[in-house]
Amino acid sequence: MQLRLPRTGLRRWAVLAVVLAVLAGGAGVWRAVAADERAPVHRADRMLDLGGVRIDTSYFTSGGPGRRPAVLLGHGFGGSKDDVRAQAEQLARDGYAVLTWSARGFGASGGQIGLNDPRREVNDVRGLVDWLAARPEVLLDRKGDPRVGVTGASYGGAAALLAAGHDPRVDAVAPQITYWNLADALFPNGVFKKLWSGIFFSSGAGEATPDGCGRFSPEVCALYQRVAVSGHPDAAARALLEARSPSAVGARIKVPALIVQGQADSLFTLAQSDAMARAVAANGAPVAVDWTAGGHDGGDRETGRVERRVTAWFDRYLKRDTTVDTGPAFRVSRTGGVDSTDGRATLRGATADRYPGLVAGPVALALSGPPRSFANPPGAGPPALSAVPGLGGGLSQLSSLGVGGLSLDFPGQFAAFDARPQARPMRVTGASTVRVRVTSTAPDGSAVLFAKLYDVGPDGRRQVLPAQLVTPVRVDDAARGREVTLNLPAVDHEIEAGHRLRLVLAATDLGYASPAAPATYTVAVLSPLSVPTAPAVTTQAAGVPWWVWGLPVLGVLVAAALLLTARRRTTAPAPDPALADVPLQITGLTKKYAGTDRYSVRDLSFRVEQGQVLGLLGPNGAGKTTTLRMLMGLIGPDEGEIRVFGHAIRPGAPVLSRVGAFVEGAGFLPHLSGRENLELYWRATGRPAEDAHLDEALRIANLGGALERAVRTYSQGMRQRLAIAQAMLGLPDLLILDEPTNGLDPPQIREMREVMIRYAAGGRTVIVSSHLLAEVEQSCTHLVVMDRGGLVQAGPVEEITGSGDTLLVTLDGPVPDAVAEKLGAVRVDGGLLVRLDGRSATQLIGELVRLEVPVTGVGPHRRLEDAFLTLIGETA
Repeated sequence: MQLRLPRTGLRRWAVLAVVLAVLAGGAGVWRAVAADERAPVHRADRMLDLGGVRIDTSYFTSGGPGRRPAVLLGHGFGGSKDDVRAQAEQLARDGYAVLTWSARGFGASGGQIGLNDPRREVNDVRGLVDWLAARPEVLLDRKGDPRVGVTGASYGGAAALLAAGHDPRVDAVAPQITYWNLADALFPNGVFKKLWSGIFFSSGAGEATPDGCGRFSPEVCALYQRVAVSGHPDAAARALLEARSPSAVGARIKVPALIVQGQADSLFTLAQSDAMARAVAANGAPVAVDWTAGGHDGGDRETGRVERRVTAWFDRYLKRDTTVDTGPAFRVSRTGGVDSTDGRATLRGATADRYPGLVAGPVALALSGPPRSFANPPGAGPPALSAVPGLGGGLSQLSSLGVGGLSLDFPGQFAAFDARPQARPMRVTGASTVRVRVTSTAPDGSAVLFAKLYDVGPDGRRQVLPAQLVTPVRVDDAARGREVTLNLPAVDHEIEAGHRLRLVLAATDLGYASPAAPATYTVAVLSPLSVPTAPAVTTQAAGVPWWVWGLPVLGVLVAAALLLTARRRTTAPAPDPALADVPLQITGLTKKYAGTDRYSVRDLSFRVEQGQVLGLLGPNGAGKTTTLRMLMGLIGPDEGEIRVFGHAIRPGAPVLSRVGAFVEGAGFLPHLSGRENLELYWRATGRPAEDAHLDEALRIANLGGALERAVRTYSQGMRQRLAIAQAMLGLPDLLILDEPTNGLDPPQIREMREVMIRYAAGGRTVIVSSHLLAEVEQSCTHLVVMDRGGLVQAGPVEEITGSGDTLLVTLDGPVPDAVAEKLGAVRVDGGLLVRLDGRSATQLIGELVRLEVPVTGVGPHRRLEDAFLTLIGETA
């Protein structure tokens, strides 16, 4: 169920594309694959007939003759064998015969998707093992029994476990970010995981078919359609998924297993890997568990490190090399800060000699508060937010750094219970538990709750949801109250001293199906919160880099230099009362390119008044973007100053609250409506709801009824207007728009023009940077033209376009380049643009006649494009 997403950072392989031989007995073609100085890898592509279905395969070997162990390498859901080619080639260089394949319904393979049906996909894997047993390169334990390991991620990881349970010839497995019980993964505690299920079904359906099933088998399609409509998984659906899960054959998986699972994974959580680790270990097989920083929600999958560990695992259990270090029994990746060179989170491993499970080292924390009641709203909307597929990985890394993520609970739709602040730091490693009593007024007496555990800062308001994870739970027969034990999401997260844990139970969540009927839920806490700390897990010590001792010395030297030179002021200049009503005044603004003597902006000065729509124009490299970044306080100038309503701009200056900006588009949650996206954004600013002026911003943006539709249904023009509306929230006095018409068609451009004009009509000011000169001419009242970092001209549009200093000369024939150069003219459609340079129009006409220019007319030019080209000259 890993979606096929673009992969970056993979090795680049150079294919020689030389056909060496056609193998006897098959349609496979051998190719030599070379990569720099490494050993060449031979690949044979062939279609195998397995159970009447054509399965697309690739077979990789490297090195000389002789037998070697084999590896079956599976791909993720929605992908194909091509996704794992790089790993297959590396394994071949490491001394393995590697067979990759596209599972049924994917890539070029035939058949239908059966979700690893033992009669279909799993039986295909048995056929692949049979094929390996007949290869002369593959090491055999006995006739028909190759020495083989199976690995893969997500869908391929489940195939590895199922192969070990159904085929005793499998010798070792290394499943990654996969499931143990697919029913528990998609229907956790009886709640339908609708968002992930929908993405999963859509990615596998392929082209539309009359029955809507695409490439899915009829029974799988019927299951999804039935549950998606009802919103509630039935017993038949659970039974089908359980029968196709590794848990169904768990007692038969008795081979060494390296289990790699992602912390940023709301699809297949750490609880899934915990179940498989406990089951395989109970069978007496060696087990190692590795929690990586990434997962299906994104984040750092640590691909290189994981692939090296998989190879070491197979070296130990397939090559039987007892000298190989397979790594610790348990490892978890922890965020150790941010790399200042690239802004990425740095990772450090924490390890233990034994897998601790999810409840080791429990610490009891009392939760405060009486029973609390909250509502399940009609239609279950608006829903609370936790993990969003594809976004949670980066957010979970932020949460590990103590930075708030995307999580949101709506007032009146949740209950919260706080523990006392921590006197000292505490590391949570595993799944916390608590016992509660739930009462429901729903007609059927049930309740659907979403339990989550927040890390709350000392102020009591800033809260972080570790890994963006929640635990859904359906509680039946709760009309008179029912006691349940909640197993909260398994995480690895540091609680700092002064922070506290907050248990929240919400009635809704975007990722799951909730009852549509309104109801009131009441929750009472019956036990302390049991928090696992796994004390045996220790973080690896990091080496002491030079800057630990060097920076203090450097800091002393820098401080001394600053004190001696006193070149920079440490406080912002006082506000200028005379400019209190002036939206923007820039004076002597200068900024050099870092580390050079070249200027991106040089001695720039201009002023913008209230009610103006100012167009900022200039060719690429003119300094427009740098100017806007300084205006928004993102970078500081080397010289000069910017004042907004009389206040000097510095990073974080309070006056920036009067500035709204739209730069390079805005990111919206596609499943939320336009209104819900805007409300979520404003809530994240921490400012009072009444200050948003949401209705007025929406009226100006003119989105109409589309505001209540999901953003995924919006056209590009509607998304742009929604982004403008977001920038207008709070009705900032100064609105900055960078290329607001990018990607829009002419009618949408006209609508955007009207939005800007309406906004400025209320006395507010708009600055727009755009390359569409004709549009700027129609929508702007004033212009600032920049070139090479400096000001070329500023003033009203009509003054610049109709400047008496430049005339348009229309012609009746060609003009030689030498004549045009003598006149200092610029060629444009329809004639020449000529600057008077102190001459009168009469003198210019006389010179044109003397030079025998075929003149048909002379007059002021009225096009902004012509004026722009004249002003910037050759740099256009």
